[in-house]
Amino acid sequence: MDLVTVLVLTVSCLLLLSLWRQSSGRGKLPPGPTPLPFVGNILQIDMKDISKSLTNFSKVYGPVFTLYFGMKPTVVVHGYEAVKEVLDDRGEEFSGRGDFPIVERMNNGLGIVFSNGKKWKELRRFSLMTLRNFGMGKRSIEDRIQEEARCLVEELRKTDGGSAPSNVICSVVFHNRFDYEDKNFLSLMEKLNENFKIFNSPWMQVCNAIPVFLDYLPGSHRKVLKNVADIKSYILKRVKEHQETLDMDNPRDFIDCFLIKMEQEKNNPQSEFTTESLMATVADVFVAGSETTSTTLRYGLLLLLKHTEVTAKVQKEIDHVIGRNRSPCMQDRTRMPYTDATVHEIQRYVNLIPNNVPHAATCDVRFRNYVIPKGTQIVTSLTSVLHDDKEFPNPKIFDPGHFLDEKGNFKKSDYFMPFSTGKQICVGEGLAQMEPFLFLTTILQNFNLKSPVDPKDLDTTPVANGFVSVPSKFQICFIPV
Repeated sequence: MDLVTVLVLTVSCLLLLSLWRQSSGRGKLPPGPTPLPFVGNILQIDMKDISKSLTNFSKVYGPVFTLYFGMKPTVVVHGYEAVKEVLDDRGEEFSGRGDFPIVERMNNGLGIVFSNGKKWKELRRFSLMTLRNFGMGKRSIEDRIQEEARCLVEELRKTDGGSAPSNVICSVVFHNRFDYEDKNFLSLMEKLNENFKIFNSPWMQVCNAIPVFLDYLPGSHRKVLKNVADIKSYILKRVKEHQETLDMDNPRDFIDCFLIKMEQEKNNPQSEFTTESLMATVADVFVAGSETTSTTLRYGLLLLLKHTEVTAKVQKEIDHVIGRNRSPCMQDRTRMPYTDATVHEIQRYVNLIPNNVPHAATCDVRFRNYVIPKGTQIVTSLTSVLHDDKEFPNPKIFDPGHFLDEKGNFKKSDYFMPFSTGKQICVGEGLAQMEPFLFLTTILQNFNLKSPVDPKDLDTTPVANGFVSVPSKFQICFIPV
């Protein structure tokens, strides 16, 4: 038997095995398009705008359907009712974390975003308690945001100062803020920004679906792993500094609290609190608390730059309620319905993480006449909720009126879930709610926004819509009021 015949037989057997595995696992799963061997449904999905593809599939297969990203089935949940049922009503059954192969290679299953089971529960509980103790969602963190907003205003008078949200979370994690021109810090932020861009690329979506590519092919994923190694090296350096000056009775920040917990559990061989776990958790908190918020603020400024009539109304409300002589505070929000609605509309429109972070079934789940096996990945489309045309008429239009009633009062919406919902809701939700309001009101209190090009020509559609929605580049002038 010659080599060509052997290769043909081998490939044929692999194809048949792939088809058998896919078809045998579909018996009780929701319906979906027929997958191809090895690649699954990847060729039927627009990797530059996965959300749009999911919406198109939902029109054919309904609110719950199955796609194959590679050879593994993924159950997609689309629309408010189905998403709420999975994340809220049956949150425990779907509280597992789905596969994200590039992150597995970065964190080895550690941290609070992509860990599972006992590890996830213990680290999340600890992180929530520690962040709350350091003021997350409380007045003390508000003071830090106000201070940073004032520093940002001074920096904007000279430059484009873009590290403010990062500095707030840094004060909680590292016990200090950084100068906007600190070279080490700027290098750190550059690596984070680069990684987010790569995460959003079609290539990375393919690699996550077919993880063998990560191990055997060259590509931008190598740069991601190098950047992560550099970030962890920086975190480890800061951890060692903390260890040398640690006061067990007076923790200064998140790292100190983690080190104290490590010391308390040093005789427990099953402890989840290790140096490796500390670095992964700090990286998760740092990334979630800086890059995501800064992207939202950047996108918010682009939207305010384009929609000058909205900006004018917000500034009028700022003048009426706050004036020019004091810093905005969270108490002001209840008396500023239009500004509050604008911030909510920014977060709704931006749709920062369109398809949420993947979940997984923690047991065999009977769901809407289907049986979803334990470990099956679940994708919940937040786009389908935030851009629901019944709740938000003309959802692709930026309109603060989506959050205002007929009398101009702020109107809450159950569909507003940009930070997910249920057991896996964003740990830093409190911070993510406060920062945009305080930063944007402080900026608009002190500056008029001006675009070098006609605002009508500004494009507010995301340049990428894979893992994270990222705005296109734009220029902005801050004109002192």
